[in-house]
Amino acid sequence: MRRLTDHEGQRLQQIVRRGTGSAVRLRRAMVVLASAGGNTVPAIARLVQGDEDAIRNVIHRFNETGMASLDPRWAGGRPRLISPEDEAFIVATATTRPEALEQPFTRWSLRKLAAYLARNPRRVVQVGRERLRQFLHKHEISFQRTKTWKESNDPDRDTKLARIEHVTNSFPDRVFAFDEFGPLTIRPHPGAGWARQAHPDRLPANYHKLHGVRQFHGCYSVGDDTLWGAVRTKKSAANTLAALKSVRSARPDGAPIYIILDNLSAHRGRPIRSWAARNKVELCFTPTYSSWANPIEAHFGPLRTFVIAGSDHPNHPVLARRLHDYLRWRNTNARHPDILAAQRRERARVRSEKGIRWGGQHLTPAA
Repeated sequence: MRRLTDHEGQRLQQIVRRGTGSAVRLRRAMVVLASAGGNTVPAIARLVQGDEDAIRNVIHRFNETGMASLDPRWAGGRPRLISPEDEAFIVATATTRPEALEQPFTRWSLRKLAAYLARNPRRVVQVGRERLRQFLHKHEISFQRTKTWKESNDPDRDTKLARIEHVTNSFPDRVFAFDEFGPLTIRPHPGAGWARQAHPDRLPANYHKLHGVRQFHGCYSVGDDTLWGAVRTKKSAANTLAALKSVRSARPDGAPIYIILDNLSAHRGRPIRSWAARNKVELCFTPTYSSWANPIEAHFGPLRTFVIAGSDHPNHPVLARRLHDYLRWRNTNARHPDILAAQRRERARVRSEKGIRWGGQHLTPAA
């Protein structure tokens, strides 16, 4: 996986954390974010319950085409009636302010744009509003508001990213990740699930939110592919130190360990640094505005999808129990790398015995 830009990392983190939109796009974003965070291909396959070869294909396509590789590519339909030149003219017109084309308005609507294309003096293009919308979507042109954006201004950005990549590749069994997941609120959360057609599950409205918010302090072992944590009332240095001590206890042999975490002020206090120095713990901070480089970020997506979305928990203790129940299930049902390797060898043996064509060659049983 190539190194992500700040914009790519922030956009991938946003897609995974929100868990909305296309399921294909969410799954691919989770794969890319996990790979950028230093997770191995077997760990990513366990995370998304997918095939390792498919995971590698997603990573290779992202390295080649960037964010466009997340979108599904559907095929089929009748032959094109609009030429590529017409399509390019549509895009150029849509991205030009109407005032520059002597039109009496400041922005296009689909109706106004289609009408202008049908009778403009330069090039007449007959296109319906739905097809016009599809063209704009294909070229990533959408109706949107102007927003601010942040790029990492950390002078040590490359050094920090290189250190994270080094420890995750060289010492995966001694690398851990820590971050907070929240805020957790007690209210009906929209979600998705199987139901009879036109009879979706419904949740009651909640007009009074009297339970406050909580923060899930999560710890992830890169080598063991294990996730655990605790629900706290707030982010604080004391809660961070308690979580880091639980990470240190996971490797009680006294050998050095590496913990990846972001630059939140509650993570960088003097007591935490002094404790880390005494206990052979190296704190590997992600660059400013680049928390996407933390390997734990990709594993927060399933928490929101399977525990938060579609829920209506009565209070925070119940929500905490549901979180811990899911974490126990996740860690118990994680497929071990040795089991995955054995399954791949068995599939290869079956293909060889049956003479299945694979990779352009016809495999036949050994004599």
